Amino acid sequence: MQNRIGSQDGFTLLEIVIVMTLMTLILGLSTVYFAGFLPSAKFSAAGREVSALVRHARSLARLNMEKKTVVIDLDSRVYGIEGLGTKSFPADMKITVLDPVYGEMTRGKYPIVFHPDGGMQGGTIILSGRGKNMRIETDPISGAVVLK
Repeated sequence: MQNRIGSQDGFTLLEIVIVMTLMTLILGLSTVYFAGFLPSAKFSAAGREVSALVRHARSLARLNMEKKTVVIDLDSRVYGIEGLGTKSFPADMKITVLDPVYGEMTRGKYPIVFHPDGGMQGGTIILSGRGKNMRIETDPISGAVVLK
């Protein structure tokens, strides 16, 4: 092996500039690509939150052996367990409730009542927006809650 006098190992300025330019392009394009997923993720998260709150009300009813009511205010666009506070629906989300007796509801306050024996009274909650639909279905006999 020979040692070169005056030789230095490393990258040239041109190589560093080219690599930095490529990294900037890749990061810039990936930001635009992934920005389209953010609203969809927020929509899905909101659906999961509503479903979790309905399941929580069911659990509280069975655990405490007392009736628990989830109130969905379709006019004010809020939902919550009666007496425990409310949360807001996202602004771009449409909320519809399919009641087994009254049909499709888009106005007013809609109660979903869970009984200590596991049964419930209420319908299916449909959340829609940005080309997606989510259904939160409840079984009136067992009180089971399913997110579809």
